Amino acid sequence: MKYFIGNWKMFGIPSSINILNKINSFRSRDINRNKYRVVITPPYTLLETFAKKFKNKKIMIGSQNCYQKNQFSSNTAAISPYMIKKVGGKYTLIGHSDNRAEGDTNSMLKDKVKFALKNNLKVIFCIGENKLQKNNNKTFSVLKSQLNKVLEKRFNKNNIIVAYEPIWSIGTGKIPSQKDLSKTTIHIKKVLKKIFKKNSPLILYGGSVDENNVKVFKQIKEIDGFLIGGASKSSKKFIDIIKNYYR
Repeated sequence: MKYFIGNWKMFGIPSSINILNKINSFRSRDINRNKYRVVITPPYTLLETFAKKFKNKKIMIGSQNCYQKNQFSSNTAAISPYMIKKVGGKYTLIGHSDNRAEGDTNSMLKDKVKFALKNNLKVIFCIGENKLQKNNNKTFSVLKSQLNKVLEKRFNKNNIIVAYEPIWSIGTGKIPSQKDLSKTTIHIKKVLKKIFKKNSPLILYGGSVDENNVKVFKQIKEIDGFLIGGASKSSKKFIDIIKNYYR
């Protein structure tokens, strides 16, 4: 099963549900529909209405982050995994480079993963190296550290998806070469197998994925799907990514 996950970031108002309606309409008549899942992560303000609207449809709704406590607390503006689950969210992104840059530490991320799993949310755990780390050949060690410091054997690996998003690629239009991406994905799977002592969770690629370059990624059999940023805010672009992947 492949995943096409849209991260809307700071985008979307109630009428933006039309984007999801178009994607859902396409998916319901697509001959390849049983080969993939669609997940959209709108901002918190739209979580409940979108989750209700698509409850019995084929688009899953998730959040872009969650707070590192379980249910309720006195942290102003914080949203816990419990609250996300209660409004119908099924997935949550954790560890996105935006949030790491804003101060999410490994211990915070570990608590986020732990409490998200406790509340039966599926976790999309984001990892990635920056340009300097890439240029200094530190990619493998950075990714290994990001995985080892947050994920644990006791976590339910069936509810964890790892999204590899090289920071230098996000929003730049630059993507890793096929050879590099294949090597990196294999490395991530090896690290994950050591952590979980069995098969690796699914691995997605994210970073400047669009309707044109998705064909390149199709050649890399180790990749289980995509975390799509900018292109997910347009129903046409998002649908074209899926169409071109299966073309």
